[in-house]
Amino acid sequence: MASYREQERGTPTLNDNAIFRHHDTAVLSVTAVDAPVVKTSEEFDEIIGDSYRRNGLRPGMLAALAGIRERRWWGEDQHFVDGAVEAGRLALEQAGVDPARVGLLVNTSVSRSHLEPSIAVDVHHRLGLGSSCLNFDITNACLGFVNGMQLAATMIDAGQIDYALVVDGEGSREPQERTLERLASDDATARDILDQFATLTLGSGAAAMVLGRASEHPEGHRVVGGVTRAATEHHGLCVGDFSEMRTDTQGLLTAGVQLAKELWHDARDEFDWDDMDRYVVHQVSSVHTGKTAEALGLDESRIPLTFPLLGNVGPAAVAITLAKEADSLRPGDRVLMMGVGSGLNMTCLELTW
Repeated sequence: MASYREQERGTPTLNDNAIFRHHDTAVLSVTAVDAPVVKTSEEFDEIIGDSYRRNGLRPGMLAALAGIRERRWWGEDQHFVDGAVEAGRLALEQAGVDPARVGLLVNTSVSRSHLEPSIAVDVHHRLGLGSSCLNFDITNACLGFVNGMQLAATMIDAGQIDYALVVDGEGSREPQERTLERLASDDATARDILDQFATLTLGSGAAAMVLGRASEHPEGHRVVGGVTRAATEHHGLCVGDFSEMRTDTQGLLTAGVQLAKELWHDARDEFDWDDMDRYVVHQVSSVHTGKTAEALGLDESRIPLTFPLLGNVGPAAVAITLAKEADSLRPGDRVLMMGVGSGLNMTCLELTW
């Protein structure tokens, strides 16, 4: 819920962030599974090169502007749910948690091949979780995984469950194949290329996380709390369905950075995040990362990047980045997970390693 803060002259004003804190939850493991098929930006440029030239655009925008050299696809005989299942299995194994003790399974994938049932039921079945394990999907664009962590921590703190598993599997192959086909056609316009450019920055991959009671797992990484903020007047800037995604790239960047600045300003009343050991931000592009770091005054050397070789893996991106960074973190390091989801919503979630 929103909170009130005091101005210098003593007049109470509304803090437009929603603030949350957790008291007995820890991250016990976090895992990433890379999709096996590497697709370079040069390959994409070659497919739509004629459309670039015909419309007066220059090939190489994916690498030059977005900073994305590669992304990955699942193999033709694989599915993004396979990745979510494998990541979940590895996370349970690394945490040393019996699947029968998991009380909550949350799938946070944007990717889906059908409207119902949930992706979670497939993952639940294939991991052999118990019949008492609550399972469902949470979707909130690229913010889903962090939202899943919030919900899991709330239920653990409340004593409703002992362990939670959050999973995410994303597959970009089908939407990118369709987009490349459209953009390679003779009637593709410059507007089409620019509107659908963001689709070509996506990547495939999977991640999972096990959370449990900090009081029972001193080796875990404590979930401290954080803030979230909405700017839903921008809900039309990025809209995707099963066949395509259209994005006002500049508008989304501008609105996202503004949202981040407002959240960061009000968060100072509750949290000191100006000198974190690591900022694990949602992986979009070099432009987005640079503009956000500049706006918030972040040290870019503390922002690990995975988008150059993996692309934007949707809500799985922050967890994938954290998993790949985990071995370099030391006990006591302060880590801030930062995500912005189309719509727009933003959440920052602090961990103590």
